[in-house]
Amino acid sequence: MANHATIKTAPILENSEALLAQLEHHEWYHPSVQRMGESRLREWLAVRVLLKETLGEEKQIVYSELGKPYLADGSHHISISHTKGYVAIAIDRQYPVAIDIERISPRVENIRSRFISEEEENHLSKTHRLTHLLLHWSAKESLFKMMDAPGIEFKTQLHIHPFEPVLNEWSKFTAHETRTAQQAEVTVRYIVAEDYVLTVIVG
Repeated sequence: MANHATIKTAPILENSEALLAQLEHHEWYHPSVQRMGESRLREWLAVRVLLKETLGEEKQIVYSELGKPYLADGSHHISISHTKGYVAIAIDRQYPVAIDIERISPRVENIRSRFISEEEENHLSKTHRLTHLLLHWSAKESLFKMMDAPGIEFKTQLHIHPFEPVLNEWSKFTAHETRTAQQAEVTVRYIVAEDYVLTVIVG
């Protein structure tokens, strides 16, 4: 749990048919079910099953013009994320939330130049470089979701303050943005699990 928000992760173990069978309001899902491929559909449905299990009732997720998810009934703030084999959700009644989950993989090196500044590169851990790099990417994804603004440049407008990664337990670091007039600074809470990293911001 991060800052009293409800944080849930779950592996995706079932196919789309089995996941859909756990949901009642099929009329909410029919258009998306028709156009998605199996892999994407499993992630999409697994988020909704996890949300139902967490809240004890089925809730409809809708999206803003910028693609930010929210509950149709407005009962909670939510954020959702998925990566290969996992889904994650953050829920809070009072505060906006943002969450990102990333499978640990060296593929993040291929996009490093898109999101890591020279200063951030210089502070990457020598012993846990891949994990540290993924945490930077994930944190910037979470900050991007929290801002809900167009035209954000990850490399030049989202900034991670130096920190040393902690493994296998919740920890935190700070970040700030220079995209908006507020230039907000946030606390990023994170955990490094065996095969994924997870970052959460509670606003």
